[in-house]
Amino acid sequence: MITILKKEFNSFFASPIAYLVIGVFLLINGLFLFIFNDDFNILNAGFADITPFFYLAPWVFLFLIPAVTMKSFADEFNTGTIELLKTKPISNWQIVLGKFWASLLLVCIAIIPTFVYVYTVYQLGNPVGNIDFGSTIGSYIGLIFLAATYTAVGLFTSTLSKNQIVAFILGVFITFILFYGFDAIANSFGNSSFAIQQFGINEHFKSISRGVIDTRDILYFLSVTFFFLFITKMRLDNE
Repeated sequence: MITILKKEFNSFFASPIAYLVIGVFLLINGLFLFIFNDDFNILNAGFADITPFFYLAPWVFLFLIPAVTMKSFADEFNTGTIELLKTKPISNWQIVLGKFWASLLLVCIAIIPTFVYVYTVYQLGNPVGNIDFGSTIGSYIGLIFLAATYTAVGLFTSTLSKNQIVAFILGVFITFILFYGFDAIANSFGNSSFAIQQFGINEHFKSISRGVIDTRDILYFLSVTFFFLFITKMRLDNE
């Protein structure tokens, strides 16, 4: 697994992919949080709060993470190198997990520079340091779990087609349904709306973002991530 992880991770930085992902993620968030005169602008909020970043990040990741994972298996199938990969003394689980951790590590590297946002809000507080670290830490933990789920979905959709664009579109579609689709469906129902929302990522992400680490939310993210990794492995077994 470590060999696959290193190979995949190095391939990101050997091409423009890693630099584009990190640059685009930081640029989009930076523009909305500090430049654009809109509701997300931290400087216009009137109080020290980094919540707008954690509202924007899942939507940005919804497009960026499928862009990272779209070539993981689609390119292997298209070039035929998947057969060569499967002849090596590594299991399909190791192949899947190696690609998963490499993609997730890249996303985590993209998140690290955003600590500057926290420091900025910390300094802007009145008094200095007037920031809710509990919810901030919880939000970062939730964001990593969310990124892991998105990555697992992206790997699965990458096994569905040899065309990377098709894999990207499917990845965006499924992550959108998981993140926002259940909320949209819940709005159409009455008393059962809460139960429907529990199937969606957004409800659990918001729960962790409050600074309360609930085992139910963690189990949800781990279960959904494992499910998509498992069916990705099953796709490899059937190839």
